[in-house]
Amino acid sequence: MASTLQEWKLQQVCVLTCDGRFLVGQLMGHDQLQNLILNEAVEHVYSPDDNVEEVPLGLYVVRGDNVAVIAEFEKLDLTIKTEPLPEIHQQIF
Repeated sequence: MASTLQEWKLQQVCVLTCDGRFLVGQLMGHDQLQNLILNEAVEHVYSPDDNVEEVPLGLYVVRGDNVAVIAEFEKLDLTIKTEPLPEIHQQIF
């Protein structure tokens, strides 16, 4: 995964965490444990009643064991109204 993340360095990415948070920011760095450093990070908070709320976080570190999905990011329609994402539980076999 580290080689793929290198291609996204200094680009906007979105990160879905295992606790259901949706973060967007510029990928500044990562390591072999998938710990991420996001610059100008923003958390998008979803609600069934209101538009998407953006919470500025600034320079932000996401622990690798809390990362569920990483993807390229371009733009988001902030008028979406939806239920918040549930937590993602990892099953160990």
